[in-house]
Amino acid sequence: MDTISFDKLLLKTAFCCMASDGHIDEREISLINSMCEKSPLFSNFNFHEEVNLLVNKINTSGKAFIQYYFDLLKTSTLTEEEELTLIDFALKTINADEQVEYSEIKFFKNIRHRLKVSDERILMQFPAIEQYLEEDIISVGFLDKITSQYFQTTELPQFDLIKNENDSNKNE
Repeated sequence: MDTISFDKLLLKTAFCCMASDGHIDEREISLINSMCEKSPLFSNFNFHEEVNLLVNKINTSGKAFIQYYFDLLKTSTLTEEEELTLIDFALKTINADEQVEYSEIKFFKNIRHRLKVSDERILMQFPAIEQYLEEDIISVGFLDKITSQYFQTTELPQFDLIKNENDSNKNE
């Protein structure tokens, strides 16, 4: 399995959460870009270049790209603080378009169950997400089942590349 830097894992997490409902909303793009700009983890980072690499990968690999992300997340060695930061990026992205789809909650549960941080610790930092943590994944077999259900019920369209707002201003 490949290794990935924490900043790229955060971006991939936010991107996958954004795409998990089959729609990329401008508010989600703006939020992820803003989170990257504000975080010291993303110095010398070209957001549009990186996010468009992910768009191309999901367009060419589809659900295999999401499965690869889940596998990468499961094998990553993260501190509790890094896991909480990852959860924060995921939750903010899911809520960015002000419409939380069940597929996004199911996707979050897939992320959560690949992390080691306790539900109690998560709820201390994010008390409003109790429904996201409701226990419905009891075993590894059930996790495989819900992951499979996510893939069976979710259609991933071909996404457009993310436009850089600065590029449109140059043409005016």
